[in-house]
Amino acid sequence: RSLRRAREAVVSTQSTGVEAGFTVKSVDASDKMLKYAHKLRWQRHSSDKAFENWEIGEGDWLDLENCEDSIHHPDGGYDCVICIGNSFAHLPDFLGDQSMHKRAISNFHKMLKPGGILIIDHRNYDHIIKFGKLPNSSSKLYYQGDRIHRIKTSVLTVDGECTMITLDYEIDISGTGLADATDPMREKPDGTVVSISQFRLSYYPHTLAKFNALLEGVFGEDADHKVLPDFMESKPSEDYVPSYLVHIIKRKE
Repeated sequence: RSLRRAREAVVSTQSTGVEAGFTVKSVDASDKMLKYAHKLRWQRHSSDKAFENWEIGEGDWLDLENCEDSIHHPDGGYDCVICIGNSFAHLPDFLGDQSMHKRAISNFHKMLKPGGILIIDHRNYDHIIKFGKLPNSSSKLYYQGDRIHRIKTSVLTVDGECTMITLDYEIDISGTGLADATDPMREKPDGTVVSISQFRLSYYPHTLAKFNALLEGVFGEDADHKVLPDFMESKPSEDYVPSYLVHIIKRKE
């Protein structure tokens, strides 16, 4: 596809789109992520002009059109809107009818030019709900380091329906200078004892069928829509279980 102008609906800790030569505008509601992005742009702007032109601003998925004070939307819309890294699952469903999810997807759709595409993903929640654990906790699709000691999965159900997935992370922080005497200790398979940092993330459990319906309810049931397992065109084997499901859906021309 002849993509030039991309919008990141969430700021990432990597700058793949900028490095690939796209004109990127990124928004996030997290002050921490915005500070990280501004720091990265400052570190790279003198050696790479693409970083100098990278626009970063504060934005809310539920009100994307009104972040013009921090970034400027291109006339006619974006070639691509990107929301990956299981980010969308952080948006809760307070009303129980997915109206907030529908509103956010509708805003992504509005940001696109006719023929533009949305790239959005979520974890394989169907597998997590069925088996109560991640399909592959050692997946390096997004988490590139080797410091994840353990991820504990919890599935919350209400009246027999899953309403939330919680992941409790234990991260090895030995040798980083961040550990202190109050941190819990864990033993690795090789017998090494390491200091651990713990944190919890909670997600809305988007099943594939419901997420398909959510997207096609906005883009149209006949929209050009593909679902890729872990960014691959197809599963490498019949028994392969993807960690993430990546949706690519096109706005009608």
